[in-house]
Amino acid sequence: MTLSRRNFLRTAALATLAFPAIVRARNLNSQVQIAAVGVDGKGFSDIAEVASHPKAHFVGFCDIDAGRFDRIDKKLPGVTHYADWREMYTWLGDGFDAVTISTPDHMHALPTMVAMRMGKHVYCQKPLTHTVWEARQLRLQAAKSKVRTQMGNQIHSAKEYRTGVRLIQSGRIGKVLAVHTWHPNTGNGYTKMTAEPTAGPVPAGVSWDLWLGTAQARDYAPNVYHPFNWRDWVDFGSGTMGDFGCHLLDPVFTALKLGAPLSVKAESLGANAQTWCEQQTIEWVFPGTEYTKGKTLSVTWYDGGRLPDATLALLPPGKTLAKAGSIFIGEHGVMMLPHIAMPQLFPEEKFGKNLNPGDLARRARAKDKPTDKVAVDLADFIEGSSHYHAWVDAITEGHETTDNFAYAGPLTEAVQLGNVASRFSGVKLEWDADDMKIPNKREAEALLTKPYRKGWELIAADR
Repeated sequence: MTLSRRNFLRTAALATLAFPAIVRARNLNSQVQIAAVGVDGKGFSDIAEVASHPKAHFVGFCDIDAGRFDRIDKKLPGVTHYADWREMYTWLGDGFDAVTISTPDHMHALPTMVAMRMGKHVYCQKPLTHTVWEARQLRLQAAKSKVRTQMGNQIHSAKEYRTGVRLIQSGRIGKVLAVHTWHPNTGNGYTKMTAEPTAGPVPAGVSWDLWLGTAQARDYAPNVYHPFNWRDWVDFGSGTMGDFGCHLLDPVFTALKLGAPLSVKAESLGANAQTWCEQQTIEWVFPGTEYTKGKTLSVTWYDGGRLPDATLALLPPGKTLAKAGSIFIGEHGVMMLPHIAMPQLFPEEKFGKNLNPGDLARRARAKDKPTDKVAVDLADFIEGSSHYHAWVDAITEGHETTDNFAYAGPLTEAVQLGNVASRFSGVKLEWDADDMKIPNKREAEALLTKPYRKGWELIAADR
């Protein structure tokens, strides 16, 4: 089945009127009918995790690559296939309540925006959007449409990050003076390319035009963009900052209740028009909060092999920084929060030994309990929960998620503002969040958004 762009736009406009943007009461005691845009890779795991909820039922699968359906069909057989998400939305109409968006970054915002205007709940992969402006528009539209939303940085709900947030907010290291966060990946690490590659034939079953979507037209190149290496490319992905920033900076934002920064400055290496820079250091300055010391807070990001000064972590001899993670420097000590590992408090002379939960559990069961002090006790840990089930629960129970677009929007804005700064290495960009302006570097404002291909424009949020 096919649907012209003109007919789609007419149908979508009618749909927006026909399906008011409210949490429909019929969802409260029945299954949630869900469609999926993107079914392989992260799309597969997103669908599988959501489908494990007893009130979740998938009614439509969309992917631009016909060869990608086999795997999900084996897990959830009998779901109708679509190549074009616009066609799926139109044909399903009132037959779906919610949608998962698991596409390359450049195609997050448009299907999410259209879905919310139709009154559909949305689970969208991280980073929420490809640009700062898109993040602002999705946040505003989610508030207007009153739908249940969730960004797909699933570690937000994991025990490791939740425990780290509790330790910071309980004051274990005192008020926070600074944060340093790092990840080893390079911005163009998947392809190592810096220029547009040689074109090649589009594989059978792949709709290249639909894959491009909002992006400017370019030729297909075998094994370069689809299905995964798009992360390297400025037109499609968001580099290491977009890939991991919404993960590693999430507990920083959550624990310290951060919002919009006052400024951002990057020192980057290897930035070019096609692919993201090889490595960078990015420093945001945020207004202080109840959990920080002073009027402002510095948060610094390192990637591509760059690291913070290890002495900042007050590590014991023989201990090294985690492969990826954050160190929170507090008035009374330091918390290191590795990426998907339990938080650790330093110095050990003050807080005690850093043991894993298994070690602590064995100690608790032991008849002769060791007397040495431990930094983080079992009582400090918070059990994790399903990030995906939290979204379905929010739909059926009528409450918000903790990673909704009101939270994920500002986090994504800060992440993508860091990517803007990486294009102006060495320049401190002042940020006027209310008006979305960079008053001291007006030419940088052009990168807050992007040019959309004709017919694929993102319309600003409803007012």
